[in-house]
Amino acid sequence: MRWPSALPAPTSLLCLILPTLVAGQLAAGDLAYVTNQSSSDLSVIDLATRTERARIPVPGQPAGVVAHGGMVWVVAPETKTIRRLSPEGSIQAETTLEGGPTGVALDATRNRLFISDWFNARIWVRDATTLAPVTELQTGAAPAGLEISPDGRWLAAAARDAHEVALFDAQSLAPHATVPTGTRPYGLGFDPSGRLWVGNVGTNDVTVIDPEAPSAITTLPVGERPYGIAFAQGRAFVTNQYADTVSVIDLASLAPVATLDVGEYPEGIDVAEGGAQVVVAGWFSNTLTVIDAQSLETLAEIPTGDGPRAFGRFVMEDK
Repeated sequence: MRWPSALPAPTSLLCLILPTLVAGQLAAGDLAYVTNQSSSDLSVIDLATRTERARIPVPGQPAGVVAHGGMVWVVAPETKTIRRLSPEGSIQAETTLEGGPTGVALDATRNRLFISDWFNARIWVRDATTLAPVTELQTGAAPAGLEISPDGRWLAAAARDAHEVALFDAQSLAPHATVPTGTRPYGLGFDPSGRLWVGNVGTNDVTVIDPEAPSAITTLPVGERPYGIAFAQGRAFVTNQYADTVSVIDLASLAPVATLDVGEYPEGIDVAEGGAQVVVAGWFSNTLTVIDAQSLETLAEIPTGDGPRAFGRFVMEDK
């Protein structure tokens, strides 16, 4: 099994951007911003042409990422750095965090950025524009995935070593509840109806939670080591790291629909083209798989940098 190794960091984030990346070039079509941990860079994938438009150096083995509203936020755990980048890759803001920055989520309505601290059981809350500190939230041990509910009401954090999810009121940031999950929850996501889905890498299943109650609704078996979750066309799509597959589950009946073969060691997953497509980062195959969310056919396998993680909502929609 191949694991990522540290690479020398470039002296400048911009010095190695591909010459084809010019001002205005990133204007049309959905773009996937894929963090490549092993090569310490960011692949900018044009999902319309299914090509890599640029490879942007990002020192520190980046993993967590969120792309929204013409900006990209990237977490580099090795250097403990969070950066806000323009679509072309220029640094707009940057700060170092003392701890273990891992996952990242954006509350665009309130201009807040959330970063999980793996080592200190907390979430940093930062101003999304300046990255200035706002406050800190306490969680169970080893928080990883973060997500804001579609209605903006809840912030959820998967506390892997506590085997639970922490829920907060996204407006007041007050604690709402902790809900037990399966073993070692890592990635999570809210479906369109507001239910929270949590991938449990230790028990190979997904816990579905009603955040209002708050309580678990059911537990659904998936493939080996579920990691990321996305939703499209009335279905949940769950990446299974060790199985090299994506589990597809019907949102209405919660019944399995299909199991799809994708690139090796799939991790990050997101939707594109208004929910018509699902895109999956293959950490070991160095690819981004594009799937038709309705027919479930594989549309493309796009090369990326080395070790794509794309842990977060990494597709910037063309609006």
